[in-house]
Amino acid sequence: MEINSTNPRLKHLSIPYDKTLPFLIPIILLVIWQLASSVGWLSTSVLPSPIAVLQDGIKLTVSGELPKNLSISLYRATIGLLIGGGIGFILGFINGMSKTFSLLFDSSIQMFRNIPHLALIPLIILWLGINESAKISLVAIGTMFPVYINTYSGIRSVDKDLLEMGKSYELSRFDMFKKIIFPAALPQILVGIRYALGVMWTTLIVAETISASSGIGYMANNAEDFVDMETVVLCIVVYAILGKVSDLVAKSFENLLLEWQTTGRSIV
Repeated sequence: MEINSTNPRLKHLSIPYDKTLPFLIPIILLVIWQLASSVGWLSTSVLPSPIAVLQDGIKLTVSGELPKNLSISLYRATIGLLIGGGIGFILGFINGMSKTFSLLFDSSIQMFRNIPHLALIPLIILWLGINESAKISLVAIGTMFPVYINTYSGIRSVDKDLLEMGKSYELSRFDMFKKIIFPAALPQILVGIRYALGVMWTTLIVAETISASSGIGYMANNAEDFVDMETVVLCIVVYAILGKVSDLVAKSFENLLLEWQTTGRSIV
């Protein structure tokens, strides 16, 4: 059954549904969590109530501790993603476009990819200490491989008929990449970036917990030492929100850059 998206009445009815449904399960879980805490099913030493966590967040925000550590974590994550994602894209582009480079480098990159990047923490600390470069390097290593794999695979899986069409029009190598290869590979590249965003936060959590004197992970580790459950849970919630926001940003870029894929399609 095809829905007429031009019908203003149906369009008006679909907006609340699309906007509210994703928040339904989180709201239900929050209500159950608060109810369980209020009636005593959950001990505050095990899991503090959402209201207690919110109050702790307000207190830390007013004191300036939360904004300060949040900005530091965002800086580390952003710089690490830009470095790692940039290197991953360049390597994926070079190996995807050149069979010689692919034969020379791809197997070695795949070998290093299979090493858990978090296992490199002791080595990174010995090399770089516990300063900013160590944490940014870990994030860069973790985000490089998802972008590389998807860029390489996206370029390699471009429809051969499209490439033949480009050759028949006598497109230059640059025009071939600009007009055919890159647009065809872009969906998979963006998938790699979205996956890299998840790896970015996971890596940063561990890096800031083990070897940091600032950041959200440091706040959680410090709160654990003082058995401050509200702050521990708050840090977990902050990481969850950061992950969701970064995913929404990536999805917005997907919708913007890949709008041509959905143009003219009907909603079923």
